[in-house]
Amino acid sequence: MNLFKRILPDIVVIILFAVISFVYFFPAVTEGRVLSQHDAVAGIGAGEESKEYLERTGERTRWTNSIFGGMPTYQMAPSYNSTDMLKGMENLYHLYLPSYVWYVFVMLLGFYILMRAFDFSVWLASLGAIIWAFSSYFFIIIAAGHIWKFVTLAYIPPTIAGMVLVYRGKYLFGGLLTAIFVALQIVSNHVQMSYYFLFVMLFMAVAFGVSAYQKKELPRFFKATGVLVVAGVLGVCINLSNLYHTYEYSKETMRGKSELVKPDTHNQTKGGLERDYITQWSYGIGETFSLLVPNVKGGASVPLAANEKAMEKANPMYGSIYNQLGQYWGEQPGTSGPVYVGAFVMFLFILGLFVVKGPMKWALLAATVLSVLLSWGKNFMGFTDFFLDYIPMYDKFRAVSSILVIAEFTIPLLAMLALKQIIARPQIMKEQAKAFYISFGLTGGIALLFALAPRFFFPSYVSSMEMQALQSIPADQLAPLIANLEEVRVSIFTSDAWRSFFVVSIGAVLLWLYGMGKLKSELTIGVLLLLCLVEMWNVNKRYLYDAQFVPQTVRTESFRPTETDKAILEDKTLDYRVLNLASNTFNENNTSYWHKSIGGYHAAKLRRYQEMIEEHISPEMSNLFKAVSEAGGDMAKVDASAFPVLNMLNTRYFIFPLQGGKTMPIQNPYTLGNAWFVDKVQYVNNANEEIESLHKVMPAKVAVVDKKFAEQVKPVAVSDSLRFVKLVAYEPNDLKYEVSSEKGGVVVFSEIYYPGWQAYIDGVEAPHGRADYILRAMNVPAGKHTVEFKFDPKSLHTTETIAFVALGLLAMAVLLLLVLQGKALWGKKG
Repeated sequence: MNLFKRILPDIVVIILFAVISFVYFFPAVTEGRVLSQHDAVAGIGAGEESKEYLERTGERTRWTNSIFGGMPTYQMAPSYNSTDMLKGMENLYHLYLPSYVWYVFVMLLGFYILMRAFDFSVWLASLGAIIWAFSSYFFIIIAAGHIWKFVTLAYIPPTIAGMVLVYRGKYLFGGLLTAIFVALQIVSNHVQMSYYFLFVMLFMAVAFGVSAYQKKELPRFFKATGVLVVAGVLGVCINLSNLYHTYEYSKETMRGKSELVKPDTHNQTKGGLERDYITQWSYGIGETFSLLVPNVKGGASVPLAANEKAMEKANPMYGSIYNQLGQYWGEQPGTSGPVYVGAFVMFLFILGLFVVKGPMKWALLAATVLSVLLSWGKNFMGFTDFFLDYIPMYDKFRAVSSILVIAEFTIPLLAMLALKQIIARPQIMKEQAKAFYISFGLTGGIALLFALAPRFFFPSYVSSMEMQALQSIPADQLAPLIANLEEVRVSIFTSDAWRSFFVVSIGAVLLWLYGMGKLKSELTIGVLLLLCLVEMWNVNKRYLYDAQFVPQTVRTESFRPTETDKAILEDKTLDYRVLNLASNTFNENNTSYWHKSIGGYHAAKLRRYQEMIEEHISPEMSNLFKAVSEAGGDMAKVDASAFPVLNMLNTRYFIFPLQGGKTMPIQNPYTLGNAWFVDKVQYVNNANEEIESLHKVMPAKVAVVDKKFAEQVKPVAVSDSLRFVKLVAYEPNDLKYEVSSEKGGVVVFSEIYYPGWQAYIDGVEAPHGRADYILRAMNVPAGKHTVEFKFDPKSLHTTETIAFVALGLLAMAVLLLLVLQGKALWGKKG
């Protein structure tokens, strides 16, 4: 009974979190409506073949041929037998709440756990959870469909809570909490977010170390650090299958180093993405004020005409133009919304720099500054280059602006540490009156100046890209348009600046009244909680709102087969590919839902395939489209030499656009089929020669092979008109061929080469290599043989064994904790 009384307030708060989360998504959740985000829909299309295989066989395939000609499924829907138990733990932690509701709930609960680990009272911890969970970026990524990223971020605060508990001497409980949430973080499959927060944990560990040194408790610090290392290793080992294969896969993807030597060597990093690609989404230096004023650069890249209040300033004659121009006028190519942590939260953060004492303050400030500087990317390239060149793995991740998630964590945490000090010692408000005024001036004061003199701080309200696009308008018409456009956007900015000023003012007045003894602590915390919740709720409703939710049927409608799809599906040949020329080929997976697609959409496609897209596939698509159009769809009049790579990729059908949004299927009579013998092997010295040679050879006759595969693919000079290769059995991870020839030779298979595939001839493993930059090739001896390709990496079985051992150790540790807690309770009762 005493235990129940002690945890009752926590139970009440958890129920309150569930209610808040449910209300935000009401009525969409009760009506069963869903978000139909591009990424989520694309994920369904890309995963359909894998899903069908699982339902039919009860097993998981690690390869699919439905997207980009074929690729591993490691980063599509990573799931392993070893992590099934974690899914059950997740559901329990989510309280089995419905989708969308549990997203916000776990974000609230995670930071609440962290606050309690820092020994915050229940209601202060609740306020901390609100200001963290309702930071705008989290709702923006829900709307965008970046759910893996969201869930990973939700599990980071409780991971750090475990770290805090361990350094406070609660080794077993804190270590278990760390291990469990490290495991849940990793299984959520967004390594970039986990990687960023390693910086935070490092800074915090240093802060705990400095504190231990000052208190002469270094042995205890090292013991706690050892516990955390063990907990971290345990969490990693539970996910070893996912982590190891993601790591191996990354070497072959856009995140890995290209074998091509390109003229612009500075743009290359040592082993990751190109610098331009990494920094494409760089936060503007002035845009950083969005932490205080959300619409400092207009908000999201949505039509300007959608903002009814802003349109009050608009000249009606520019209505059509404002339907094309976006609200956002910052330096990024586009954005779904700003990173906003709350105006009053920023005030508390600045105040915390004065009233909070100790190393933790400096750790959180350092992490915040690091986050902001790195988010600037190409706008602060010297610092970014240093990290790209010298910090391990930093060059594996793109969209540097997303590192602001660190600031979104450190700012509310330091803000709450400040508020905790003030609530505990209200006299701080008198002692630190100067700090109070400075904090107000750097937040509310700046917001007021923005509202009163917006053009002084930001002279231009039209981006350089927009100015370039508007140059086609005559000069005498352009000037008044620009003037009106700037007036509209100034109104957007100043409206939010006033809003932030009033929010900071209200919060500051409440704190001042509390410091003067005019308000009780409970009332102060309650009103501040309501202020922050209402204020941040309204901002988030700009980016994630009810009208975005659609009936489930809308999502499924996008995968309804067209008449063209139905016509192609009548072809029951085991394996062939389809090229959709009627869509954005490399930005959609609807084609992949029904067919094995040449195109697709995925953030981690194979680098070699992307290089083939750039060098061969895209140009051939243009040539093909022009030739087919000129021939009126008659492929007999089209020169097959115009698209040799598409032919070697076994592209049997083209989906061709017609007027009125309709399409038609065109069968390609020139495709080379599933596999073929070649007459010649042409060895080349490097990747550049390999990809360039495909412009000069006929893939049906010549296999271009990098000399590093000379042992696996040996030339055989033969002439055999009766030789043939036929695919006789197809599974995405298991392909069987009948091969017949009098003298043997080299067979090229129209399948994407990737390490991990094993080849067998009559059941005996045989070597195979890479040909034509992306395909597989091998020598097959004379006679009739069965050739089989299987994708069942041996490493998978090893990593799964280690993961199950780690799960066993975790279960034993949980059992030990329960036994010790039971003994403690029983002892108190006795």
